[in-house]
Parts: sequence; structure tokens; C-alpha cells
Amino acid sequence: MISGVTKNGFAFEISDERADNMELIDAMADIDDGNILAVSKVLTLLLGPDQKKKMYDFVRTEDGIVSAQTVSEMIVEILAAKKETKN
Repeated sequence: MISGVTKNGFAFEISDERADNMELIDAMADIDDGNILAVSKVLTLLLGPDQKKKMYDFVRTEDGIVSAQTVSEMIVEILAAKKETKN
């Protein structure tokens, strides 16, 4: 289990099964190849649909906007926590 809290206060948990998922690696490779739309798939594979929704609700503004920049920064933090846990 990988768990942590992002700088802005979002608490997350990632099961070992989700962390060890080849489709997650494929989706991250898609991002590396320039497919920015794969970010949404990475989030779903990494956090699961329920936790992804919680993240979106956590950063949602009063106007109902979910900042792509904020979510992207949070993903980087979560992936860094995943990497630190593996070492």
C-alpha cells in the first residue's frame, strides 16, 4: 500500500495491485510520447474511479472548474511518492 498527502492536502492511497499494473505503465508511456490526454487514464488506473472523483472534487473551484494544472502537479507528487516507496 502506498499512501500520502499532497502539498495541497489531498490524502491518497494506492493499493499494491494498482501500483503494479502494466496498463498504468503503458498509459504513462503514452504521456511521455506526447499524448497529454492519457493523463486521465493514468489517474483512473492509479487511483481508481472513486478516488479520482474525490481528487477532482477536492480541487474543484466554486465555478465548478477542475484545474488541469493542479491535478497534473498532484499526479507528479503521487508518482514521486510511489517511486520513493519502491526504493
